[in-house]
Amino acid sequence: MQHSISLAVLDISGTTVKDKGEITEAFANTFKKEGHTIPVEKIAAVMGYKKTDAIKTLLEAFAEDKSVINENYINRLHQNFIDDLIDYYKNSGKLEAMPYAEDTFELLRKHDIKIGLDTGFFSNITHVIIEQLGWLKNGLVDYVISSDEAEAGRPYPYMIRELMKRAGVTDPKKVIKAGDTEVDIKEGRNAACLLTIAVTTGKSYTREQLQLYKPDYIIDSLKELPSLL
Repeated sequence: MQHSISLAVLDISGTTVKDKGEITEAFANTFKKEGHTIPVEKIAAVMGYKKTDAIKTLLEAFAEDKSVINENYINRLHQNFIDDLIDYYKNSGKLEAMPYAEDTFELLRKHDIKIGLDTGFFSNITHVIIEQLGWLKNGLVDYVISSDEAEAGRPYPYMIRELMKRAGVTDPKKVIKAGDTEVDIKEGRNAACLLTIAVTTGKSYTREQLQLYKPDYIIDSLKELPSLL
């Protein structure tokens, strides 16, 4: 592997952790309990965004009574979503790494590339996921950041910039970004990363949909990632 890359930033759900549809289902149930019926494909379209932003976007599009849309209401829905998803992750026993994710981490680290994970989740969910997988404990990944730990979530570049700061990387052309959604691609672009790579392993976007946002590469498995470098 010949490269000048110092940091690889990868998304969590759908990219390095299997997405079995539980996130969109939790979102749909959260809205349904409040009397909002939202098509699953519309929920899938905002996956990857900071989750409070996603909730606001969906309410603005589908709430019959727009007067309910305020910070307190959004935060209440978000907390309900968090509670349901944390309960699922803690008790279902179904949290799994994406195929080749851990092998890819190991290979990149052998070539002195640090691994950072970023996500549209808030840190309370992220901590449950990473704790169960043990990726920080066993040293497979170096850094993890959630959307509530930066100035703004995706598609803004702040999470990548914070990971660069933690890794001691100053040049974005030494950074690659990989993820399975529109906002992963836009985040990589906005951060001026060397490469922005889309993966088709998530539940939200097809290859054809990802192509619309013009990533540098589209891959069908993380197994393909090292060969791009």
